[in-house]
Amino acid sequence: MQIEFVAGPLAANTSPLARIVDQAALPGDLDPVLVESARAARFTGKAGQAHEGFLNRDGSIVRIALAGAGESGAKDRPAALERAGAALTAKFLTSGEGKLTLDFTGTKLSASDVASVLLGARLRAWRYDIYRTKLSEDQKPSLKTLQVVGAPEGAEAAWAIESALAEGVEFTRELVTEPANVIYPATFVARAKERLAGTGVNVRVLGRDEMAALGMGALLGVAQGSVREPQLLVMEWNGGPAGGKPTAFVGKGVTFDTGGISLKPPAGMEDMKWDMGGAGAVAGAMLALAKRKAKANVVGICGLVENMPDGNAQRPGDVVTTMSGQTVEVINTDAEGRLVLCDAITWTQKEFAPSAVIDLATLTGAMIISLGHEYGGLFSNDDTLAGQLLAAGEAAGDKLWRQPMGPAYDKLIDSPIADMKNVGPREGGSITAAQFLLRYVEKGTPWAHLDIAGMVWANKPGQTWDKGATGYGVRVLDRFVRDNLEG
Repeated sequence: MQIEFVAGPLAANTSPLARIVDQAALPGDLDPVLVESARAARFTGKAGQAHEGFLNRDGSIVRIALAGAGESGAKDRPAALERAGAALTAKFLTSGEGKLTLDFTGTKLSASDVASVLLGARLRAWRYDIYRTKLSEDQKPSLKTLQVVGAPEGAEAAWAIESALAEGVEFTRELVTEPANVIYPATFVARAKERLAGTGVNVRVLGRDEMAALGMGALLGVAQGSVREPQLLVMEWNGGPAGGKPTAFVGKGVTFDTGGISLKPPAGMEDMKWDMGGAGAVAGAMLALAKRKAKANVVGICGLVENMPDGNAQRPGDVVTTMSGQTVEVINTDAEGRLVLCDAITWTQKEFAPSAVIDLATLTGAMIISLGHEYGGLFSNDDTLAGQLLAAGEAAGDKLWRQPMGPAYDKLIDSPIADMKNVGPREGGSITAAQFLLRYVEKGTPWAHLDIAGMVWANKPGQTWDKGATGYGVRVLDRFVRDNLEG
Protein backbone atom coordinates (compact mmCIF):
# COMPACT_ATOMS: atom_id res chain seq x y z
CA MET A 1 0.00 0.00 0.00
CA GLN A 2 1.32 3.42 -1.00
CA ILE A 3 1.14 6.34 1.42
CA GLU A 4 0.94 9.82 -0.09
CA PHE A 5 1.02 13.20 1.63
CA VAL A 6 -1.14 15.81 -0.12
CA ALA A 7 -2.04 19.44 0.58
CA GLY A 8 -5.55 20.39 1.64
CA PRO A 9 -8.21 21.55 1.82
CA LEU A 10 -10.35 18.58 0.92
CA ALA A 11 -13.32 18.70 -1.38
CA ALA A 12 -16.60 18.35 0.50
CA ASN A 13 -17.44 15.13 -1.32
CA THR A 14 -14.09 13.36 -0.68
CA SER A 15 -14.89 9.70 -0.10
CA PRO A 16 -14.02 7.44 1.57
CA LEU A 17 -12.68 9.65 4.33
CA ALA A 18 -11.21 8.58 7.68
CA ARG A 19 -10.43 10.32 10.96
CA ILE A 20 -8.61 9.30 14.13
CA VAL A 21 -10.66 9.69 17.32
CA ASP A 22 -9.53 9.65 20.95
CA GLN A 23 -11.52 7.65 23.46
CA ALA A 24 -14.65 9.42 24.72
CA ALA A 25 -13.73 12.49 22.68
CA LEU A 26 -15.70 12.59 19.45
CA PRO A 27 -14.64 15.75 17.57
CA GLY A 28 -17.10 18.61 17.82
CA ASP A 29 -17.12 19.18 14.06
CA LEU A 30 -18.50 15.74 13.23
CA ASP A 31 -21.84 15.64 11.48
CA PRO A 32 -24.64 14.93 14.03
CA VAL A 33 -25.83 11.97 11.97
CA LEU A 34 -22.37 10.39 12.14
CA VAL A 35 -22.18 11.07 15.88
CA GLU A 36 -25.51 9.37 16.48
CA SER A 37 -24.59 6.36 14.34
CA ALA A 38 -21.31 6.02 16.22
CA ARG A 39 -23.09 6.10 19.56
CA ALA A 40 -25.70 3.63 18.37
CA ALA A 41 -22.91 1.25 17.33
CA ARG A 42 -21.24 1.71 20.76
CA PHE A 43 -18.18 3.28 19.20
CA THR A 44 -16.30 5.06 21.98
CA GLY A 45 -12.86 5.51 20.43
CA LYS A 46 -11.20 2.59 22.18
CA ALA A 47 -7.92 1.60 20.57
CA GLY A 48 -8.56 -0.47 17.49
CA GLN A 49 -12.29 0.29 17.25
CA ALA A 50 -13.60 1.28 13.84
CA HIS A 51 -16.92 2.68 12.72
CA GLU A 52 -18.20 3.88 9.38
CA GLY A 53 -21.22 5.81 8.25
CA PHE A 54 -22.62 7.49 5.15
CA LEU A 55 -23.54 11.16 4.73
CA ASN A 56 -25.14 13.23 1.99
CA ARG A 57 -22.84 16.14 1.14
CA ASP A 58 -23.77 18.48 -1.70
CA GLY A 59 -25.75 15.72 -3.35
CA SER A 60 -22.99 13.13 -3.05
CA ILE A 61 -22.99 10.14 -0.72
CA VAL A 62 -19.81 10.27 1.34
CA ARG A 63 -18.37 7.27 3.19
CA ILE A 64 -16.71 8.27 6.48
CA ALA A 65 -14.79 6.04 8.89
CA LEU A 66 -13.69 6.69 12.47
CA ALA A 67 -10.82 4.82 14.09
CA GLY A 68 -10.29 4.73 17.84
CA ALA A 69 -6.90 5.67 19.29
CA GLY A 70 -7.68 5.14 22.97
CA GLU A 71 -6.91 7.66 25.71
CA SER A 72 -4.66 10.50 24.62
CA GLY A 73 -2.36 10.24 27.64
CA ALA A 74 -2.09 6.46 27.78
CA LYS A 75 1.29 4.82 28.35
CA ASP A 76 0.83 2.66 25.27
CA ARG A 77 -0.20 5.57 23.05
CA PRO A 78 2.06 4.68 20.08
CA ALA A 79 0.71 1.13 20.02
CA ALA A 80 -2.86 2.42 20.27
CA LEU A 81 -2.29 4.76 17.33
CA GLU A 82 -0.88 1.87 15.32
CA ARG A 83 -4.02 -0.13 16.10
CA ALA A 84 -6.13 2.77 14.86
CA GLY A 85 -4.31 2.78 11.52
CA ALA A 86 -4.48 -1.00 11.30
CA ALA A 87 -8.22 -0.97 12.00
CA LEU A 88 -8.80 1.34 9.03
CA THR A 89 -6.78 -0.89 6.74
CA ALA A 90 -8.58 -4.01 7.92
CA LYS A 91 -11.95 -2.37 7.18
CA PHE A 92 -11.06 -1.08 3.72
CA LEU A 93 -8.47 -3.53 2.40
CA THR A 94 -10.95 -5.65 0.44
CA SER A 95 -13.79 -3.12 0.43
CA GLY A 96 -13.62 -2.32 -3.26
CA GLU A 97 -12.18 1.12 -2.52
CA GLY A 98 -8.84 1.84 -4.15
CA LYS A 99 -7.95 4.95 -2.15
CA LEU A 100 -8.67 6.10 1.39
CA THR A 101 -8.12 9.70 2.54
CA LEU A 102 -6.98 10.08 6.14
CA ASP A 103 -7.62 13.58 7.45
CA PHE A 104 -5.56 14.85 10.40
CA THR A 105 -6.78 18.46 10.12
CA GLY A 106 -7.48 19.97 13.52
CA THR A 107 -6.16 17.02 15.53
CA LYS A 108 -3.61 17.37 18.32
CA LEU A 109 -1.50 14.52 17.02
CA SER A 110 2.25 15.09 16.70
CA ALA A 111 4.39 14.14 13.72
CA SER A 112 5.48 10.94 15.47
CA ASP A 113 1.84 10.17 16.35
CA VAL A 114 0.88 10.42 12.69
CA ALA A 115 3.81 8.17 11.75
CA SER A 116 2.54 5.57 14.24
CA VAL A 117 -0.92 5.61 12.65
CA LEU A 118 0.59 5.19 9.20
CA LEU A 119 2.90 2.39 10.35
CA GLY A 120 -0.06 0.43 11.67
CA ALA A 121 -1.99 1.02 8.46
CA ARG A 122 0.91 -0.07 6.24
CA LEU A 123 1.77 -3.19 8.24
CA ARG A 124 -1.83 -4.38 8.39
CA ALA A 125 -2.09 -4.10 4.59
CA TRP A 126 0.61 -6.69 3.97
CA ARG A 127 -0.55 -9.88 2.30
CA TYR A 128 1.20 -12.58 0.30
CA ASP A 129 -1.21 -13.92 -2.28
CA ILE A 130 1.16 -14.91 -5.09
CA TYR A 131 0.23 -18.59 -4.83
CA ARG A 132 -3.54 -18.01 -4.57
CA THR A 133 -4.85 -18.23 -8.11
CA LYS A 134 -8.57 -18.54 -7.47
CA LEU A 135 -9.41 -15.59 -5.24
CA SER A 136 -12.75 -14.03 -6.04
CA GLU A 137 -12.78 -10.31 -6.73
CA ASP A 138 -14.23 -9.48 -3.33
CA GLN A 139 -11.40 -11.41 -1.65
CA LYS A 140 -8.63 -9.53 -3.43
CA PRO A 141 -7.10 -6.42 -1.80
CA SER A 142 -8.47 -3.32 -3.47
CA LEU A 143 -6.94 -0.60 -1.28
CA LYS A 144 -3.77 0.62 -3.00
CA THR A 145 -3.29 4.15 -1.67
CA LEU A 146 -3.64 5.91 1.67
CA GLN A 147 -3.80 9.65 1.10
CA VAL A 148 -2.74 11.80 4.07
CA VAL A 149 -4.11 15.32 4.51
CA GLY A 150 -3.67 17.88 7.27
CA ALA A 151 -0.67 16.23 8.91
CA PRO A 152 1.46 18.40 11.23
CA GLU A 153 4.89 19.68 10.26
CA GLY A 154 7.52 16.97 10.34
CA ALA A 155 5.09 14.12 9.79
CA GLU A 156 6.40 13.24 6.35
CA ALA A 157 9.99 13.07 7.66
CA ALA A 158 8.86 10.95 10.61
CA TRP A 159 7.05 8.62 8.25
CA ALA A 160 10.16 8.24 6.07
CA ILE A 161 11.88 6.60 9.05
CA GLU A 162 8.94 4.36 9.93
CA SER A 163 8.42 3.36 6.30
CA ALA A 164 11.96 1.93 6.33
CA LEU A 165 11.00 -0.08 9.41
CA ALA A 166 7.83 -1.25 7.66
CA GLU A 167 9.89 -2.43 4.69
CA GLY A 168 12.09 -4.49 7.00
CA VAL A 169 9.10 -6.09 8.73
CA GLU A 170 7.51 -6.87 5.38
CA PHE A 171 10.70 -8.51 4.13
CA THR A 172 10.82 -10.74 7.20
CA ARG A 173 7.19 -11.71 6.72
CA GLU A 174 7.92 -12.60 3.10
CA LEU A 175 10.86 -14.85 4.02
CA VAL A 176 8.89 -16.58 6.77
CA THR A 177 5.82 -17.08 4.58
CA GLU A 178 7.53 -18.58 1.54
CA PRO A 179 7.44 -22.39 1.36
CA ALA A 180 10.59 -24.40 1.91
CA ASN A 181 10.83 -25.41 -1.75
CA VAL A 182 11.22 -21.72 -2.55
CA ILE A 183 13.25 -20.45 0.41
CA TYR A 184 16.19 -22.64 1.33
CA PRO A 185 19.75 -21.56 2.24
CA ALA A 186 20.88 -20.54 -1.25
CA THR A 187 17.65 -18.73 -2.17
CA PHE A 188 17.47 -17.03 1.22
CA VAL A 189 20.90 -15.60 0.46
CA ALA A 190 19.89 -14.64 -3.07
CA ARG A 191 16.78 -12.82 -1.90
CA ALA A 192 18.70 -10.99 0.83
CA LYS A 193 21.31 -9.87 -1.69
CA GLU A 194 18.57 -8.63 -4.01
CA ARG A 195 16.80 -6.62 -1.29
CA LEU A 196 19.99 -5.18 0.18
CA ALA A 197 21.50 -4.19 -3.16
CA GLY A 198 22.26 -0.48 -3.26
CA THR A 199 21.58 0.06 0.46
CA GLY A 200 25.20 0.20 1.58
CA VAL A 201 25.09 -3.14 3.37
CA ASN A 202 28.13 -5.28 2.63
CA VAL A 203 27.07 -8.88 2.01
CA ARG A 204 29.29 -11.94 1.94
CA VAL A 205 28.64 -15.66 2.21
CA LEU A 206 30.51 -18.64 3.58
CA GLY A 207 29.76 -21.98 1.92
CA ARG A 208 30.17 -25.56 3.09
CA ASP A 209 33.89 -25.83 2.28
CA GLU A 210 34.75 -22.57 4.02
CA MET A 211 32.79 -23.56 7.12
CA ALA A 212 34.42 -26.99 7.14
CA ALA A 213 37.86 -25.38 7.03
CA LEU A 214 36.88 -23.27 10.03
CA GLY A 215 35.79 -26.35 11.98
CA MET A 216 32.04 -25.67 12.15
CA GLY A 217 31.20 -29.28 12.89
CA ALA A 218 27.96 -28.52 14.73
CA LEU A 219 26.34 -26.43 11.99
CA LEU A 220 27.53 -28.76 9.24
CA GLY A 221 26.30 -31.78 11.20
CA VAL A 222 22.76 -30.42 11.03
CA ALA A 223 23.07 -29.79 7.30
CA GLN A 224 24.60 -33.13 6.29
CA GLY A 225 21.25 -34.86 5.75
CA SER A 226 20.09 -32.38 3.13
CA VAL A 227 20.96 -31.90 -0.53
CA ARG A 228 20.66 -28.16 0.12
CA GLU A 229 24.05 -26.58 0.72
CA PRO A 230 24.37 -24.71 4.05
CA GLN A 231 25.27 -21.03 4.00
CA LEU A 232 26.51 -18.49 6.51
CA LEU A 233 25.12 -15.13 5.44
CA VAL A 234 27.00 -12.06 6.69
CA MET A 235 25.54 -8.55 6.41
CA GLU A 236 27.56 -5.54 7.58
CA TRP A 237 26.17 -2.04 8.10
CA ASN A 238 28.74 0.60 9.07
CA GLY A 239 26.69 3.68 9.82
CA GLY A 240 28.42 4.58 13.09
CA PRO A 241 31.90 5.81 13.99
CA ALA A 242 34.64 4.45 11.74
CA GLY A 243 36.41 1.53 13.38
CA GLY A 244 33.83 1.24 16.15
CA LYS A 245 32.97 -2.24 17.37
CA PRO A 246 29.72 -3.48 15.87
CA THR A 247 26.76 -4.98 17.67
CA ALA A 248 26.03 -8.43 16.29
CA PHE A 249 22.62 -9.93 15.51
CA VAL A 250 22.77 -13.69 14.92
CA GLY A 251 19.79 -15.57 13.52
CA LYS A 252 18.86 -19.24 13.41
CA GLY A 253 17.99 -20.05 9.82
CA VAL A 254 16.70 -23.62 9.61
CA THR A 255 14.74 -23.20 6.40
CA PHE A 256 12.90 -26.45 7.01
CA ASP A 257 13.06 -28.63 10.08
CA THR A 258 11.90 -32.23 9.84
CA GLY A 259 13.63 -33.00 13.11
CA GLY A 260 16.17 -35.11 11.22
CA ILE A 261 16.46 -38.72 12.41
CA SER A 262 14.52 -37.62 15.53
CA LEU A 263 11.63 -37.10 13.14
CA LYS A 264 8.79 -34.78 14.09
CA PRO A 265 5.16 -36.01 13.95
CA PRO A 266 3.59 -35.38 10.52
CA ALA A 267 0.74 -33.24 11.87
CA GLY A 268 1.82 -29.62 11.78
CA MET A 269 5.23 -30.27 10.25
CA GLU A 270 4.34 -27.87 7.43
CA ASP A 271 4.76 -25.06 9.95
CA MET A 272 8.47 -25.79 10.12
CA LYS A 273 9.06 -23.60 7.09
CA TRP A 274 9.15 -20.76 9.61
CA ASP A 275 11.96 -22.31 11.67
CA MET A 276 14.15 -19.68 10.01
CA GLY A 277 12.19 -16.87 11.69
CA GLY A 278 15.24 -15.72 13.66
CA ALA A 279 17.33 -15.37 10.51
CA GLY A 280 14.37 -13.73 8.80
CA ALA A 281 14.16 -11.15 11.58
CA VAL A 282 17.89 -10.41 11.33
CA ALA A 283 17.68 -9.92 7.55
CA GLY A 284 14.63 -7.66 7.92
CA ALA A 285 16.29 -5.63 10.67
CA MET A 286 19.40 -5.08 8.56
CA LEU A 287 17.23 -3.86 5.68
CA ALA A 288 15.36 -1.47 7.97
CA LEU A 289 18.56 -0.08 9.49
CA ALA A 290 20.11 0.47 6.08
CA LYS A 291 16.98 2.04 4.59
CA ARG A 292 16.78 4.60 7.38
CA LYS A 293 20.56 5.12 7.45
CA ALA A 294 20.97 4.14 11.09
CA LYS A 295 23.95 5.81 12.76
CA ALA A 296 25.33 2.60 14.18
CA ASN A 297 27.68 -0.25 13.32
CA VAL A 298 25.73 -3.50 13.13
CA VAL A 299 26.42 -6.92 11.66
CA GLY A 300 23.78 -9.52 10.91
CA ILE A 301 24.77 -13.19 10.65
CA CYS A 302 22.37 -15.94 9.57
CA GLY A 303 23.25 -19.62 9.92
CA LEU A 304 21.21 -21.22 7.10
CA VAL A 305 20.64 -24.97 6.90
CA GLU A 306 17.94 -27.52 6.16
CA ASN A 307 17.44 -30.37 8.66
CA MET A 308 16.55 -33.54 6.74
CA PRO A 309 16.66 -37.31 7.52
CA ASP A 310 18.46 -38.91 4.56
CA GLY A 311 21.02 -41.73 4.68
CA ASN A 312 23.79 -39.27 5.48
CA ALA A 313 21.90 -37.53 8.26
CA GLN A 314 23.32 -36.97 11.71
CA ARG A 315 22.35 -39.69 14.20
CA PRO A 316 21.36 -39.47 17.86
CA GLY A 317 24.49 -40.34 19.79
CA ASP A 318 26.90 -38.75 17.31
CA VAL A 319 29.59 -36.49 18.74
CA VAL A 320 30.50 -33.31 16.85
CA THR A 321 33.30 -30.82 17.37
CA THR A 322 32.24 -27.19 17.25
CA MET A 323 34.29 -24.29 15.91
CA SER A 324 35.13 -23.36 19.51
CA GLY A 325 36.79 -26.76 20.02
CA GLN A 326 34.11 -27.92 22.44
CA THR A 327 32.46 -31.26 21.73
CA VAL A 328 28.74 -32.03 21.75
CA GLU A 329 26.95 -35.34 22.12
CA VAL A 330 23.90 -35.08 19.89
CA ILE A 331 21.10 -36.69 21.90
CA ASN A 332 18.24 -35.34 19.79
CA THR A 333 18.67 -34.25 16.17
CA ASP A 334 15.55 -32.10 16.54
CA ALA A 335 17.47 -29.84 18.91
CA GLU A 336 19.36 -28.57 15.91
CA GLY A 337 18.97 -24.80 16.18
CA ARG A 338 21.45 -24.49 19.04
CA LEU A 339 23.98 -26.48 16.99
CA VAL A 340 23.65 -23.97 14.16
CA LEU A 341 23.81 -20.98 16.48
CA CYS A 342 26.81 -22.08 18.53
CA ASP A 343 29.11 -22.12 15.50
CA ALA A 344 27.61 -18.91 14.12
CA ILE A 345 28.15 -17.18 17.48
CA THR A 346 31.73 -18.43 17.72
CA TRP A 347 32.56 -17.25 14.21
CA THR A 348 30.92 -13.86 14.83
CA GLN A 349 33.02 -13.24 17.94
CA LYS A 350 36.26 -14.27 16.25
CA GLU A 351 35.54 -12.25 13.12
CA PHE A 352 34.16 -9.02 14.61
CA ALA A 353 34.90 -8.91 18.37
CA PRO A 354 31.43 -7.32 18.77
CA SER A 355 30.41 -5.06 21.64
CA ALA A 356 27.41 -7.34 22.21
CA VAL A 357 25.80 -10.41 20.65
CA ILE A 358 22.04 -10.81 20.37
CA ASP A 359 20.77 -14.04 18.85
CA LEU A 360 17.21 -14.71 17.70
CA ALA A 361 15.79 -18.18 17.19
CA THR A 362 12.60 -20.18 17.02
CA LEU A 363 14.48 -22.47 19.37
CA THR A 364 12.13 -24.42 21.62
CA GLY A 365 8.54 -25.53 21.80
CA ALA A 366 8.95 -25.23 25.55
CA MET A 367 9.01 -21.45 25.12
CA ILE A 368 5.49 -21.56 23.69
CA ILE A 369 4.35 -23.64 26.68
CA SER A 370 5.89 -21.06 29.02
CA LEU A 371 4.82 -17.79 27.39
CA GLY A 372 2.22 -18.70 24.78
CA HIS A 373 2.06 -16.26 21.90
CA GLU A 374 2.31 -13.08 23.95
CA TYR A 375 6.02 -12.70 24.67
CA GLY A 376 9.35 -13.81 23.32
CA GLY A 377 11.70 -15.29 25.90
CA LEU A 378 14.80 -13.31 26.88
CA PHE A 379 17.92 -14.90 28.33
CA SER A 380 21.06 -12.92 29.05
CA ASN A 381 24.39 -12.83 30.88
CA ASP A 382 24.21 -9.04 31.23
CA ASP A 383 21.60 -7.12 33.22
CA THR A 384 22.17 -3.86 31.33
CA LEU A 385 21.69 -5.47 27.92
CA ALA A 386 18.65 -7.37 29.19
CA GLY A 387 17.08 -4.17 30.49
CA GLN A 388 17.71 -2.40 27.19
CA LEU A 389 16.05 -5.19 25.23
CA LEU A 390 13.07 -5.37 27.58
CA ALA A 391 12.54 -1.62 27.19
CA ALA A 392 12.95 -1.84 23.41
CA GLY A 393 10.44 -4.66 23.18
CA GLU A 394 7.90 -2.76 25.26
CA ALA A 395 8.31 0.39 23.17
CA ALA A 396 8.19 -1.41 19.84
CA GLY A 397 5.46 -3.91 20.60
CA ASP A 398 7.73 -6.96 20.20
CA LYS A 399 7.36 -7.84 23.86
CA LEU A 400 9.92 -9.90 25.78
CA TRP A 401 9.93 -11.63 29.17
CA ARG A 402 13.22 -12.42 30.92
CA GLN A 403 13.85 -16.02 31.97
CA PRO A 404 16.24 -17.38 34.62
CA MET A 405 19.65 -18.94 34.03
CA GLY A 406 22.23 -20.44 36.39
CA PRO A 407 24.62 -23.28 37.28
CA ALA A 408 21.82 -25.60 38.40
CA TYR A 409 20.41 -25.54 34.87
CA ASP A 410 23.83 -25.66 33.24
CA LYS A 411 24.84 -28.98 34.78
CA LEU A 412 21.76 -30.59 33.21
CA ILE A 413 23.50 -30.60 29.81
CA ASP A 414 26.76 -32.19 30.93
CA SER A 415 27.58 -35.32 28.93
CA PRO A 416 29.39 -38.45 30.17
CA ILE A 417 31.35 -38.77 26.89
CA ALA A 418 31.64 -35.20 25.55
CA ASP A 419 31.83 -31.65 26.84
CA MET A 420 28.05 -31.33 26.72
CA LYS A 421 24.79 -32.77 25.41
CA ASN A 422 22.60 -30.81 23.03
CA VAL A 423 19.52 -31.36 25.22
CA GLY A 424 18.78 -31.75 28.91
CA PRO A 425 15.65 -33.16 30.54
CA ARG A 426 12.20 -32.06 29.44
CA GLU A 427 11.91 -29.72 32.43
CA GLY A 428 13.31 -26.25 31.79
CA GLY A 429 13.95 -27.05 28.14
CA SER A 430 14.15 -23.43 27.00
CA ILE A 431 16.56 -22.61 29.82
CA THR A 432 18.94 -25.49 29.12
CA ALA A 433 18.94 -24.48 25.44
CA ALA A 434 20.05 -21.00 26.49
CA GLN A 435 22.66 -22.47 28.84
CA PHE A 436 24.02 -24.43 25.88
CA LEU A 437 24.47 -21.23 23.87
CA LEU A 438 26.07 -19.42 26.80
CA ARG A 439 28.94 -21.92 26.71
CA TYR A 440 29.93 -20.37 23.38
CA VAL A 441 29.90 -16.75 24.51
CA GLU A 442 33.35 -15.39 25.26
CA LYS A 443 33.98 -14.07 28.75
CA GLY A 444 33.18 -10.39 29.01
CA THR A 445 30.90 -10.28 25.94
CA PRO A 446 27.38 -9.07 26.71
CA TRP A 447 24.97 -11.59 25.19
CA ALA A 448 21.24 -12.05 24.90
CA HIS A 449 19.24 -14.90 23.45
CA LEU A 450 15.70 -14.27 22.22
CA ASP A 451 13.63 -17.44 21.91
CA ILE A 452 10.84 -16.30 19.58
CA ALA A 453 9.24 -19.66 18.80
CA GLY A 454 5.76 -18.50 19.77
CA MET A 455 5.91 -15.15 18.02
CA VAL A 456 6.87 -15.46 14.35
CA TRP A 457 3.57 -16.96 13.18
CA ALA A 458 -0.01 -16.14 14.19
CA ASN A 459 -3.12 -18.24 13.67
CA LYS A 460 -5.38 -15.24 14.07
CA PRO A 461 -5.15 -11.53 13.20
CA GLY A 462 -3.18 -9.36 15.63
CA GLN A 463 -2.66 -5.66 16.23
CA THR A 464 -0.87 -4.95 12.96
CA TRP A 465 -0.92 -8.27 11.13
CA ASP A 466 -3.34 -10.71 9.60
CA LYS A 467 -3.09 -14.47 10.06
CA GLY A 468 0.37 -15.75 9.19
CA ALA A 469 3.84 -14.26 9.51
CA THR A 470 4.11 -11.42 12.04
CA GLY A 471 7.59 -10.08 11.27
CA TYR A 472 8.40 -10.34 14.99
CA GLY A 473 11.94 -9.43 15.94
CA VAL A 474 12.61 -6.65 13.45
CA ARG A 475 11.02 -3.96 15.57
CA VAL A 476 12.72 -4.85 18.84
CA LEU A 477 16.13 -4.87 17.14
CA ASP A 478 15.43 -1.57 15.40
CA ARG A 479 14.24 0.04 18.64
CA PHE A 480 17.27 -1.30 20.51
CA VAL A 481 19.52 0.35 17.95
CA ARG A 482 17.61 3.66 18.09
CA ASP A 483 17.63 3.89 21.87
CA ASN A 484 21.08 2.53 22.70
CA LEU A 485 23.41 2.74 19.71
CA GLU A 486 22.34 5.95 18.03
CA GLY A 487 21.99 8.10 21.12
